[in-house]
Amino acid sequence: MSRVLIVHRAGPALTLQDAGRPGWITYGLSKGGAMDRLSLAEGAALLGQRETLALEMGGMGGLFEAAQDTRIALSGAPMRAKIDGAPVLWHAAHLLPKGAKLDIGPATSGAYGYLHVGGGFDGPEVLGARSAHLTGGLGAAIEAGARLPIGPDRGGETGRKLAVADRFSGGTLRVVESLQTALFPPEQVARFGSEGFTRDGRANRMGVKLNPDGDGYGALGGLSVVSEVISPGDIQMTGDGAPFVLMAECQTTGGYPRLATVIPADLPRIAQAPAGARLAFRFVTIDEALTAEAAYRKHIKDLPRSVQPIVRHPADVPDLLSYKLVSGFSSGDHHDH
Repeated sequence: MSRVLIVHRAGPALTLQDAGRPGWITYGLSKGGAMDRLSLAEGAALLGQRETLALEMGGMGGLFEAAQDTRIALSGAPMRAKIDGAPVLWHAAHLLPKGAKLDIGPATSGAYGYLHVGGGFDGPEVLGARSAHLTGGLGAAIEAGARLPIGPDRGGETGRKLAVADRFSGGTLRVVESLQTALFPPEQVARFGSEGFTRDGRANRMGVKLNPDGDGYGALGGLSVVSEVISPGDIQMTGDGAPFVLMAECQTTGGYPRLATVIPADLPRIAQAPAGARLAFRFVTIDEALTAEAAYRKHIKDLPRSVQPIVRHPADVPDLLSYKLVSGFSSGDHHDH
């Protein structure tokens, strides 16, 4: 019997996501992948595996059932989660026993939560990745009734947690100048690095709109420039003068002027900013951006060593089964007793 996760209820923005598919921008396809790739690494660390394909849940999760004992991890934006009615810790790994129901509700902070499974979700690769790229026409949103295949799990511990710094409530984003920064009046560039912004309610996997505290922004000579390659993190100024930060499924070329670019290490923070969150920008040099990127990569590399056991008294653990050790199962017809 194949190993699957059954979807009984699906939130409005439920897709399978991995690190995306680089190398296709020449053909008009952006990299795509998870909005918060740090969450992919956190989930993999919690399960002690390299597999990063996970269910991305925008704003709300769903109701899931394990067709066999399954290790799971919850990462990204904290959401209300229960296994058979018993609350479970976020940023942690648990056992989802065969037949048990995992109910994931709305996010309590942040925007995108992630559900990982031991062995990883299985499925065919398309152009080198298994993630859905909805604007590119690859894959589709997960709907109720889906049975998601799970790969073989070599086993490992559950009842493990990871301390995660807050990146789910806005904050300051480091940016570097773009090729078009000089097209904006100097006073606007200075204001951009000093005033505050509010994350607009309009956001999706293509980009996030921000509303400035002050007047809108505009490049000298008009809104249009020669269309050229763009990438996630670029900050376009559209017709209403509000910044629009391009995200995972952004287009590959564009003609709106770009005042700055969010550095890759800070993309998880803008991805996770919920509607109404307060944000600010700080210009950094290329050297500072490279140093930040090196620190970000080191942080990801060190994540497995940061995982800790969840230590609780048995009398205080209504979901005690989720702290069981699971080892060595590779198909749905083998169960621990």
